[in-house]
Amino acid sequence: MSRRNAKGRDINGIVLLDKDTGLSSNAALQKVKRLFFAKKAGHTGSLDPLASGILPICLGQATKVAQFLLDDDKRYFVRGKLGEISDTGDCEGKIIKTQAFEHVTESQIIDAVMSFKGDILQIPPMYSALKKDGQPLYKLARQGIEIERPARPVTIHSIDYISYEQGVLTLDVSCSKGTYIRSLIQDIGDKLGCGAHVVELRRTGFAHIDISEAIKFSDLEALAGDDYEQLDAHIFLSENMLPNIESFTLDAAQTVDIKYGRSIASNQQDLSHKLKLFDDQKQFIGIGELSEDGVIQPKRLFV
Repeated sequence: MSRRNAKGRDINGIVLLDKDTGLSSNAALQKVKRLFFAKKAGHTGSLDPLASGILPICLGQATKVAQFLLDDDKRYFVRGKLGEISDTGDCEGKIIKTQAFEHVTESQIIDAVMSFKGDILQIPPMYSALKKDGQPLYKLARQGIEIERPARPVTIHSIDYISYEQGVLTLDVSCSKGTYIRSLIQDIGDKLGCGAHVVELRRTGFAHIDISEAIKFSDLEALAGDDYEQLDAHIFLSENMLPNIESFTLDAAQTVDIKYGRSIASNQQDLSHKLKLFDDQKQFIGIGELSEDGVIQPKRLFV
């Protein structure tokens, strides 16, 4: 079958893309999918077009573990402009209010920043993919509709002050899943009484992954060839992207049962709730869940 008519390659694994600014997560996904000529692909941990940095692209069977990547912590480099409030929370939106900020001192900024370290409650922005009655909030926001959003608990593991120059605050933030950096910058601005919005955002860490492990699309393009060998060298194994999930190796009988969707009894003590399952040939076959009565149930399996 010719490449033109084929549906794509059956390749499995994760590409750690260093997404460029100005590109939506879906557009980045489609570019990588076409370049690798993958039959199936999906991304995890969306980045706004404004943001750059780590965007894991899941190929083939790896799309089945994408949801589990979302549970991991993230790290960001962010710049926020004081004195200006944007309708989107970032510089892609319209400035809807300006306030004096020149009186704010560096020590006041540092105190405000550090007050957000730890467990906090955060109201998600209207310009987000969260849904209300099946409708994404950003679509409502574009219609001028604003709805009440309940505050959600998130954790700021660390928030390091880097600099403050000419009204622009620069931070390094490590946070839990579900944290909106735009909301964090807005909240810091509110605490200072002058407002703020994001002017630059870069995801520099994702779970155990550092930005140095990610690759730009332009560099991937330069590796494209007839045999895909150099491109495929940048595909990470799915199981290696889930370091915080405990591994469990099945015997031959258990492998058969799990692959047929049957639950199995565990003879090991103190196992985690979620498990990376490996078959009797030590091949990763998906994710299982341990019930309270010690039974492992297949959750997301490779086929």
